[in-house]
This record gives sequence, structure tokens and C-alpha cells, in this order.
Amino acid sequence: MTTLIVGLVLFFGVHSLSIVNEPLRNRLNASLGEVPFKGLYSLVSLVGLVLIIWGYGAARMDPTVIYTPPGWLKHLSFLLLVPVFPLLFATYFPGKIKAKVGHPMLVAVKLWALAHLLANGMLHDLLLFGAFLAWAVVDRISMKRRTQRPIPTLPATRANDAIAVVGGLAVYVVMVVWAHQWLFGVAPV
Repeated sequence: MTTLIVGLVLFFGVHSLSIVNEPLRNRLNASLGEVPFKGLYSLVSLVGLVLIIWGYGAARMDPTVIYTPPGWLKHLSFLLLVPVFPLLFATYFPGKIKAKVGHPMLVAVKLWALAHLLANGMLHDLLLFGAFLAWAVVDRISMKRRTQRPIPTLPATRANDAIAVVGGLAVYVVMVVWAHQWLFGVAPV
């Protein structure tokens, strides 16, 4: 469990720099330079992600049950997960979806985390998905007081919404039918 927690601290520590101290983030970026800063940021994120994956896998071998969700929550989870991939696609294929939602990636993370919290009641699940949910909520709230940095996207077009929906739903189906079992060893259906 310690490895999972250290991974979460590293991953969310670097991802929360703008949330807790944007001026420090900007000073580090200016003093190191854009490319070295992003490289260091990516390296710390990657180390955190690897530790999260490793720690989560180890924690699954010796689970601690916190609650047992009723069966009907699995169905609700499937429903909450339907828009996740289209929202992720809409982040980088901007159109009306992105304009309406504002921050589609954060909404996708919140839906993904909530759906997994509803369907899983082990301690390691609560740590992983609860951390992602809490971070996404805090990040969204903090965006109201800080300057947004642009993310690289394609130009906004009406066709991007179709790409986001069709592509996102296709990835959802692949994830449910095959990839979730292959990647995580858990068959959702």
C-alpha cells in the first residue's frame, strides 16, 4: 500500500503545483526553461504513475474490504462511464462539446473516478479513485482563480464533435469488451 500512496503523492504533487502555488510553478518554468521544466514534470509524473500501477497491483493481492457495493451500482457505473472517452476526445478535438463542458478532461476524470468508486469497495480502490476524484474537483475549483495555459488541440470545428463522440464510444466499447480485461485483469462484464 505504501508504494501506491507514494505514487499518488508524486503524481498528484506535480499535477497540483498550479493548484497550490501557481507563481512557484511559473518561476520554475521560467528558471529551468519550458522544455526542461516539462521534461522534469513528465519524469516525476511517469515515476508516480509507475508506482501507482505497481502499488495498486500489489495491493490487489492482499485487499482490504471497506464496503461491498450492491450489484445495481455496477450498472450505474457503466452508464457513468459512457461519456468518459468522448469527453477525453473532446479535450483535443474541440467543438461544441468542449465549449459547453468547459473542461471535458476534468469532467471525464470525475465521472471515471466516481464510477469506479461506486463499483469497487476495496481500500486500494478508494485510495486510487478517491484521489483522482478529489484532485479533479479541487483542480476545477482552482481554475476559477488562475490563468489557464493553452493545451495543444486541433482547430475547433463542428466535425470534431462527431470525431469525439464516435471515436470515444468506439474506445469505450473496446475497453468494456476486451481492453479492460487485457490491461487490468478485470472483466467489467
